[in-house]
Amino acid sequence: MFDKRLMAMCPESKKYIVGNIICQWLELMMNAVMIFVIANVVGKLYRKEMIVNEMLIFLVILAGVLIVRFIMTKETTEMSYRASKTVKRVMREQIYKKILQLGNTYREHATTAELVQESVEGVEQLESYFGQYVPQFFYAFIAPITLFVLFGLAGSFKVAGVLLICVPLIPGTIMMVQKIAKKLLSKYWDQYAKLGSTFLENLQGMTTLKTYKADAYKNEQMNAESENFRRITMKVLTMQLNSIIIMDFFAYGGAALGIALAGKAFVDGNLTIQSTVFMILLSADFFLPMRKLGSYFHVAMNGMAASDRIFEFLSEEEPKEKTARLPETGLDIRLSDVCFSYDDEKQVLDNVSIDIREHTFTGIVGESGSGKSTIASLIMGRNTIKHGTLTIAGINVFDINEDNLFMNINYVGIGSTFFKGTVRENLLLANPEASEEELWNVLTECNIDGFFKEEKGLDTLLTENAGNLSGGQKQRLALARAILHDAKVYIFDEATSNIDIESEELILSEIKKLAEKKTVIMITHRLMNVVDADRIFVMDNGRISGSGTHVDLLETNNVYRNLWNTQKELEDYGKGGFIA
Repeated sequence: MFDKRLMAMCPESKKYIVGNIICQWLELMMNAVMIFVIANVVGKLYRKEMIVNEMLIFLVILAGVLIVRFIMTKETTEMSYRASKTVKRVMREQIYKKILQLGNTYREHATTAELVQESVEGVEQLESYFGQYVPQFFYAFIAPITLFVLFGLAGSFKVAGVLLICVPLIPGTIMMVQKIAKKLLSKYWDQYAKLGSTFLENLQGMTTLKTYKADAYKNEQMNAESENFRRITMKVLTMQLNSIIIMDFFAYGGAALGIALAGKAFVDGNLTIQSTVFMILLSADFFLPMRKLGSYFHVAMNGMAASDRIFEFLSEEEPKEKTARLPETGLDIRLSDVCFSYDDEKQVLDNVSIDIREHTFTGIVGESGSGKSTIASLIMGRNTIKHGTLTIAGINVFDINEDNLFMNINYVGIGSTFFKGTVRENLLLANPEASEEELWNVLTECNIDGFFKEEKGLDTLLTENAGNLSGGQKQRLALARAILHDAKVYIFDEATSNIDIESEELILSEIKKLAEKKTVIMITHRLMNVVDADRIFVMDNGRISGSGTHVDLLETNNVYRNLWNTQKELEDYGKGGFIA
């Protein structure tokens, strides 16, 4: 019913929670005063003792009490907002901080969709937990004790005692429901996260789905997952409604019992009319705080189910602090007997050993699925090596400070990301100190300056992920940004795929220029792109099939020769078909 981990994470919320409880208690006392005044008015009217002056005094007192109640209600809402505002900020900071600490390996612990849902919807659920449930949790126990004392002072500890004994029946119901609710809400959040992941994946792959006419199939899949989510949601609602019915029975049944006992005591002559009216009107307040807690309980359990997933992510073991820094020279990259698997079942890399010398042009080629891009992700520290070692300048890649690693090694892939904003803003990500002249120079090198000059220059707006540029323009801009970064090592992972021939030739030309003064690693399935490489490594089913220059491999390596001949035949056929 109460998660100490959440309170420990947000200690500054405690003062607002305490303030919330005090405001609710003062509101209760004002309500008691108001009912006490009304009971006295009824008593005087019953005995025909009421005079005009007394009535005016009672009206002034009621007006003052109502004003104080209004202020307390407003302050309660304000305290609730401040407590929840604090927890939302802290939890999102903790999630973001954890992602930064895990670095590129965070995907090994949770999907992007799950993290988005946890940091948005999950944290929003905690707003109700801190702003409503926690203050009500304490107030629901304070209120009945306060009323017990007031009822006793009003003339009947017997009635007060019976009501106080009935109050724990509601939290008893809550505790019985808790185990069922926790298990059910855990399934609810699992299904919710799964549906969110599927939706995000389908949204990102909409073009691919349309291309292959697979949108109908994915639509059916999403419908099935939506139906599963609907069913679990209905089960949660059924559980909530059933528990509310039970709590209402105890709450209003207990209030009716209190009214009946007060009425009997009045008939027996043990209570005055004022005390009887006071108890009748206030008996419901014995149970309403606990009943309200029951209502908040279901919202709180939803938040706690979300927090369980958040804490599970936050408790993931972090990699040790990376303090090593790369030297200015000698940035040789060496993979020694590296084995890697994404699912601990199928080996993607099997005892791969590669030696990439500084200031060389190295090609890594092979068919799709042979493990080429995995090597790039390991060099960039995006995944954890299960077996073997990967060193840069003799330093294990997982000991190198991440900022220092990215400063020295630049990765350019087929899906380079651009942010909504101007061309200038996207370029300055690579080098915030770059002058306008330097920005135009790199755009000129990549032969894309003319396009932007026809638009609004460096202030040309890019839509989400540069959706207003063609594939070739995006890759040229990605190359321009990479050149501006001025790293020591460049990794080009299928950087010329899915673009026009003109853009491909231009990008290849710039890559070869870079290779004259930088270390360049080119990962590609198209062998023509690496014929000038100093050394080519051939991948075949996760293994190194051979290495050498283009000429050497054509003579000595069957895998490379077969790939070359196949691609040559396809290109010759394409040219012939075009001519025909």
